[in-house]
Amino acid sequence: MNAHAAGCAAASSRCGSCGTMNQLFSGRFVAVAPAEQRQRQRRQRGVVVRAQSGEEPLAPLMVRASRGEEVERAPCWMMRQAGRYQAAYRDLAKRHPSFRERSETTDLICEISLQPWESFKPDGVILFSDILTPLPALGMPFEIDDNKGPIIENPIREMADVQRLHALDLDQVSFVRESLQILRSTVDRQAAVLGFVGSPWTLATYLIEGGSTPLYKKIKSMTASAPDVLAALLQHLAVQIAEYMCFQIEAGADCVQLFDSWGGQLPPTQWDKWSRPYLEHIIREVKQRHPETPVTLYANGSGGLLERMGQTGADVIGLDWNVDMADARRRLGPKMSVQGNVDPVILFAQHDAITAAVQDVLRKAGPRGHILNLGHGVVVGTPEEAVRHMFDLSKNPGL
Repeated sequence: MNAHAAGCAAASSRCGSCGTMNQLFSGRFVAVAPAEQRQRQRRQRGVVVRAQSGEEPLAPLMVRASRGEEVERAPCWMMRQAGRYQAAYRDLAKRHPSFRERSETTDLICEISLQPWESFKPDGVILFSDILTPLPALGMPFEIDDNKGPIIENPIREMADVQRLHALDLDQVSFVRESLQILRSTVDRQAAVLGFVGSPWTLATYLIEGGSTPLYKKIKSMTASAPDVLAALLQHLAVQIAEYMCFQIEAGADCVQLFDSWGGQLPPTQWDKWSRPYLEHIIREVKQRHPETPVTLYANGSGGLLERMGQTGADVIGLDWNVDMADARRRLGPKMSVQGNVDPVILFAQHDAITAAVQDVLRKAGPRGHILNLGHGVVVGTPEEAVRHMFDLSKNPGL
């Protein structure tokens, strides 16, 4: 990955009278020379020129930003950008009320994944799926209740339960491969196609607790009462999730995100023992087989873990909204790409407040190695026009 500085953000707008490009530095606009404007336009046309000359076309903007390459602007996508805040999704969900059906049927996966693409043209199109999707293919069935969330009838509590799990049966997740292939063909390098997986620790919380939990009492107790059982489960998950991530890349994912969603629930020293080694195993295996595919690591509530996360081998660290972008840049260093981290609740505010929040993140992140995103997923009830405004800002931050 190329080094990238955490300087001023390259947010831009065009003057309506003369066409001169203006650039935002530390909250003020300055004129950009015509020569620089022409150079930027040539970079933007690069993919067309390369294609006409027979050269390898440029990788999608998000891939290049993930690698820390020079880019014309920060790419933007949003976690949970396909979901219940969109009227199109709600209408589809009425016709197909089962979440499992929506997330395990190729036609529905593609339709839902492409809803935000058709509405907003984000720079990343993420597979509509769930981190629990591969569990049945590992020998652990589950259901999803609309009110209670995931339900696992026979949670893992002892070594015999771990031994019932088997290697990932890729035939049982063929819809993932089919969907990624269709998405890759549909967006046709105009955006990156994103795959994702859950981390071993996060998956283990569901497998041991039997569903969602606010306190993680059973799995945290197991770190002391049955550490051998927990370690065996985490190791098995690490091996199989690495395979699942590679499977997604080979099906067409340009980038992959590893969600250590509940890693932030562990004290840092416990994270070092019960999450980090298994994350490192996955990242190492994936990078050995697919060294050019960027891997993003995201953990909610990870402000106390940033330096540790930066040492896992991930290409990009996803930031939640509780960390100041400038502070994160300083702590992670200039060579680490970052993703985030606008507060998702600001999308309920007026457009000028959204603009200020986005420009603050862009300015502090700097012009290289940054993927604009929320610090968490789009919240149910978020106005679609607010989401549109943030995507419009990403393409023209001077709005």
